[in-house]
Amino acid sequence: MNRTISTLRRMILGTAALALAGMAGGAAAQQAARPPEPPAAMPQRPPSPWKTVEADYAAPNFRFHTGETLPRLNIHYATLGTPRRDAQGHVTNAIMLLHGTGGTGRGMASAAFGNEVFGPGQMFDIARYFIVMPDGIGHGGSAKPSDGLKAAFPKYNYLDMVNAQRALAGHLGIDRFELIGGQSMGCMHSWVWATTYPDAMKRILPLACTPTAIAGRNRMFRKMLIESIKSDPAYMDGNYTTPPVYGLREANFILSFSTSTAQTLQRQFPNREAVDAHIDRLVQSAPRQDANDMIYQFDASRDYNPEPDLGKIKARILWINSQDDFVNDPFAGEVPRMAAKLKPEQFMMIPFGPETVGHGTTMRPRLWGDRVAALMHE
Repeated sequence: MNRTISTLRRMILGTAALALAGMAGGAAAQQAARPPEPPAAMPQRPPSPWKTVEADYAAPNFRFHTGETLPRLNIHYATLGTPRRDAQGHVTNAIMLLHGTGGTGRGMASAAFGNEVFGPGQMFDIARYFIVMPDGIGHGGSAKPSDGLKAAFPKYNYLDMVNAQRALAGHLGIDRFELIGGQSMGCMHSWVWATTYPDAMKRILPLACTPTAIAGRNRMFRKMLIESIKSDPAYMDGNYTTPPVYGLREANFILSFSTSTAQTLQRQFPNREAVDAHIDRLVQSAPRQDANDMIYQFDASRDYNPEPDLGKIKARILWINSQDDFVNDPFAGEVPRMAAKLKPEQFMMIPFGPETVGHGTTMRPRLWGDRVAALMHE
């Protein structure tokens, strides 16, 4: 696998070198006369005005699909809005929003996303709905390998993550959600919810995924990322005492190419100084990351495949992808193949354009808000 990763790196660097060589002759004189451009500042995310309430729930005797159990599985979660209850005490206005790989529930309340959906009269108006945003197993404040078990932590999968979310729902008194939706990994969790517990929601909103087994380039980048960490001698089969920084750096490099587009990267890093500063940040972040947490996060999708059970879904569906998504590239064939299994009104493809940014395009609600607003009124 080391050879595969090294080959990938040589291919990327080699392609860049050929392109630069072709441009070098005509630009040499101009470059000599032009002063170096200053590094482009990284765009800063504005602070979110959506002040979440955060809490923890310890699910007792949680059983994983492997048969392993933990006496207490901590689930951290954030909420917005106020629950409304019926005469039996069940919450009647709940929405669950699910984050992507490596993220946290609180990320779904970012300014960029929340300002488009949570305000008065908007599709998930918190004066009307109770929003639940859990940290998935292995993420944020929820139970994860780095809490102490390291590689002895149960090898969770997406079904385990959904079952933990379901345990949290029961704790909160939620039998049926108005909507379950999420981006990337949260998108896949939405499909698992709808096929495994079809009576648990009225609607699903999967954003940026495909309801079939992960293979091709999607699985390749995940497996390469995992093996890059494991191949670092400092990893020590998950029992490391210091971070395997070389493996984590390789993983960050692979990940940096997998969720964006050439156009987006060009806009973000328009000169050499900006690119080099970004690479330096990736290198510097490696010692602060936990290797087991990252491996578990990306390996949890290994047996994901809701396709055989799509006929079990009772919820209204609006699945949204974008044309420029490297992870779920429509040119790979799986997105159009799966879309053909649905009714036309159940699928939306966001066309490539000036506002699309790759895998994160679906986190821009203004590109799909009208469709979801209509879904919420059905």
